[in-house]
Amino acid sequence: MTMFRKLFSFAAAAVLVCSCGGYGLKSPDGSLDVAIFRDKVKGQVMFRLSAGERIVLDSVKLGLGTDACVWDEGLEMKAGPVSQVHEVYDMVSGKRSHIDKYANEMTLSLLNADNEELQLRFRLFDDGLAFQYILPHGAGVLTWEGTEYLIPVGVNRWMQNYEPGGYEAFYPKATDGSKVSWKQRERTDWGYPALVEPSEGLFALVTEANMRKGHCGSYLLNDNAGPHYRVMLAEDSLAVGQERWESPWRVIIAGELSDIVESTLVTDVSDPSRIDDTSWIQPGPVSWIYWANNHGSNDFRIVTEYMDLAAEMGWPYDLIDAEWDVMGNGGDVEDALAYAVAKGVKPMIWYNSSTGWINGAPTPYYRLNAPEDREKEYSWLNSQGVAGIKVDFFAGDRSGDMDYYIDLMSDAARHRLMINFHGATIPRGWQRTWPNLMTMEAVYGAEWYNNMPVLTSRAAVHNATLPYTRNVIGSMDYTPGTFSDSQHPHITTHGHELALTVLFESSLQHMPDSPQTYRSLPDKVRAVLSSLPTAWDETLLLEGYPGESAVIARRKGKSWYIAGINGLDEARTLTFSLSRLYEYGNVARLFADGDTDRSFAISDLDLNGTGSDISVSCRARGGFLMVIR
Repeated sequence: MTMFRKLFSFAAAAVLVCSCGGYGLKSPDGSLDVAIFRDKVKGQVMFRLSAGERIVLDSVKLGLGTDACVWDEGLEMKAGPVSQVHEVYDMVSGKRSHIDKYANEMTLSLLNADNEELQLRFRLFDDGLAFQYILPHGAGVLTWEGTEYLIPVGVNRWMQNYEPGGYEAFYPKATDGSKVSWKQRERTDWGYPALVEPSEGLFALVTEANMRKGHCGSYLLNDNAGPHYRVMLAEDSLAVGQERWESPWRVIIAGELSDIVESTLVTDVSDPSRIDDTSWIQPGPVSWIYWANNHGSNDFRIVTEYMDLAAEMGWPYDLIDAEWDVMGNGGDVEDALAYAVAKGVKPMIWYNSSTGWINGAPTPYYRLNAPEDREKEYSWLNSQGVAGIKVDFFAGDRSGDMDYYIDLMSDAARHRLMINFHGATIPRGWQRTWPNLMTMEAVYGAEWYNNMPVLTSRAAVHNATLPYTRNVIGSMDYTPGTFSDSQHPHITTHGHELALTVLFESSLQHMPDSPQTYRSLPDKVRAVLSSLPTAWDETLLLEGYPGESAVIARRKGKSWYIAGINGLDEARTLTFSLSRLYEYGNVARLFADGDTDRSFAISDLDLNGTGSDISVSCRARGGFLMVIR
């Protein structure tokens, strides 16, 4: 942080009285400010988040209700002093390895007519606002939350319908809150993260963070398809007890698109790591059997082919997917695990969470639910040399579901097991608290080429939307890089598919195609996939707009990987600047679209002769990957 920003932060560490009669708070660099005030008619507490002269979100309503107390209208409001918060921490995984963030914080006391207190904590960073409700003495049972975001008609927005069993939906661009037809019904319930563009070039991403035991998730609902989006708790009543209780943080990342994509706000407000020694947690690529061989994990011979592939490619991991408990054709699961270890490949293994989809779903069931069963299973995994687990098919966002996620992570950490959650909720900062959580699905990803024909025509625009929505909030197990076809074909180019392996951040990057497909790729493509980093020291957005294009630069050590995709059905040139890159080399290798959709144009560039601006021609639904060492 510059000296100017430090001085500004200390100068701002006092309550600011707004012209609206309420209180104000500025971010450390002054780029954002929040004004908290009461509605003059009903006395309801609201806030306005602004970026300079432009409003990010206006008239955001606040309130809370329990079975005994209500904080809604006619509230008295008093602000405490402003303090400075300084978050410094390292991440094993994700978009940035070292985070050093400042924020200004203020807590307000809200008193209802019965003089009962609710506290509101606001924490304003340079890249957004986080706020939470605090019941200092508990309150029994929480029944509703009054947070309501106003998103006027005409404002661009990218939101997915709420799918608590997996968050697997699209983010279609819209300009109002109209119903969307999804899963055979008209819907106006919306999941996080929700991206809006209040004015041209100004964006806000709404989500939540720091889910603890006893918390439930939430979603947004705009009744009658109107502009008011209410926060709805995932269960009708939530026991909060009679002790101090803090809600999850409500998070609004705000600024330019680069501020959105590069933000670490979700982990900034989450609890620090519970794992002291993280040396055993190693991100990396994983060979993955399911996409090209749906039921291949019940076949020992096919399973070992993917272990051979991982060894050839230099990938550290192989995932044995569902139905391994009925493996045959030459060996059982313990034979397969021993085969991987002998090859120098660390095996991972799949489990059904046994909470969401059980009858008719892939096995095994009920091995992780009870603490004693989980301890037995984790100990067996340790004895077999297993590095981590993938747990699938969760039920939803209720408090019991959140408690189960946390139990799985905390017990796995004791056994030095990494975790990947599939058919699961969205990231809410757990990758900071439990660094053994490597990635989560919560995305309509390449797996859907197996299931339905929908992704074929929608993949390009969907892929060009995800860097600004789902992947902002945490690692995303999309399973990118499908160069052949599954049950349904893809019409994105090879350049596009290669780009996704870097464009989409996932600390365990599952490589989904068949061994023969990877062996058929050009040697130089195989080489870059063999040395692919999956956790990054730095991430920068260089160019793009949701649904149209994205160019993202990621740094690992002294090497930069720049991935770009065209989300449109027509050819275009993507132009971007290298001026924001720190200490990059002079020579780059470019993997661009070839003469056909399924070929590459590979070239080496002398960056000394190009200046800071680079232009890459992309085919319709095309893309590129540039590596600067």
